[in-house]
Amino acid sequence: MSDQKIKNRWFVVIGAILIQLCLGAIYAWSVFTPKLTKPIAEGGMYGFTTAQSQWIFSVGLLIFAIVMIIAGRVMTKVGPQKLAVSSAVVLGIGYVLGGLFGSTFAAQLICIGIIGGAGIGLGYVVPIAVGVKWFPDKKGMLTGLAVAGFGFGAMIWVKSADSWFHLLDKLNFFNLGGVQSVFLLYGIIFAVAVFLGSMVMVDPPQGYVPEGWTPPQPTAAGGASGMVNFDAKEMMSTPQFYIIWFTFLFSAMAGLMIIGNIKLFGIDALKAQGTEEQVASAVAGTAVAWLAILNGLGRIIWGSVSDKIGRKISIFLMCLLQGIIMLVFYKMGSAASTLILGACIIGFNFGGNFALFPAITADFFGNKNVGLNYGYVFFSYGIAGVLGPQIAAHFKDAAKGSGDPSVWITPFMIAGVACLIGAAITLLSKPPHKA
Repeated sequence: MSDQKIKNRWFVVIGAILIQLCLGAIYAWSVFTPKLTKPIAEGGMYGFTTAQSQWIFSVGLLIFAIVMIIAGRVMTKVGPQKLAVSSAVVLGIGYVLGGLFGSTFAAQLICIGIIGGAGIGLGYVVPIAVGVKWFPDKKGMLTGLAVAGFGFGAMIWVKSADSWFHLLDKLNFFNLGGVQSVFLLYGIIFAVAVFLGSMVMVDPPQGYVPEGWTPPQPTAAGGASGMVNFDAKEMMSTPQFYIIWFTFLFSAMAGLMIIGNIKLFGIDALKAQGTEEQVASAVAGTAVAWLAILNGLGRIIWGSVSDKIGRKISIFLMCLLQGIIMLVFYKMGSAASTLILGACIIGFNFGGNFALFPAITADFFGNKNVGLNYGYVFFSYGIAGVLGPQIAAHFKDAAKGSGDPSVWITPFMIAGVACLIGAAITLLSKPPHKA
């Protein structure tokens, strides 16, 4: 496909959303954890510890972030479309193999965590980098829309596996059981859908400017216009890079801690108040779905808001609100309504990360190299994907099977304080100056 074949730049947004719907499947992981961690003595198929179930999730996120850096470099050589096609192949293969051979922790770690995570990393940067070039006039809104599918996709895959179609209970391809059968089905869907989305992942013609828009002129001092371009080495020599990196780490850590464990926490918290386990599981599943929906909405709304009030103040407000809600989320988990409300707020703020941080990376360090530069910023998310879920899993496993919800207080406090630190250091950031 040549650049000239895209007559309407909004087709790029549609393709981006289609790709991200599939890449966001990793955020549906919590729907699998109750079956993965159910003891074999109680009829479970796997008997994983909480930490093992979270390591699959964490490794997937870490590999995602590492491969995204590589993808940013490769994209300049092979182009975005080929990179998106490779994402379709690798992501699909990972989940199909996880379905066929994922009966052990090691197999799921390799297939879903490593191969699946690599597939996500190959594709994730493409819609952002392509979209920013087609929409230099609406970077915040575009990055929000382009990655909104990542959040909404999790809701689709969670609800399809659970309450919509009960795939985890009804599917049993080749006597693999519900979890592996869902992996197999999802892998095929992901491969096809990401491939279709890749068809419009092409850069605009050289020198493209949206009709009716005049590019801002860079000031002598630089400024956060996106018109002054830093390469990766220049970017990483600025203090602004490290402020952005650590703020993203703290904010993402909180969201990923909840995404990876909310169903387990919800069941513990509601059962402690006398709710039957089946009902508690259903409510926690609803909280997972609403978190995913608000995750998607947060990407769009925070991105659009930041176009009006600025990236810095938006990140500050997002981290401040996330820190406060994390500090009180343990209490909110004791009732169905407040558990779901808390999940919505956490999901909404978490989603904002993926609109605000690529946009501020483009603002501070230039539109030209955002695909590569954002990969280095995004590595903080990979670290957060290990820290957040594993901190929570450590305290849960230390309780040795106890359903006492108080085990969740400490990890939630750690995440809440981290978000408040992120909010504070964001206030110190100023646009970098290029000599």
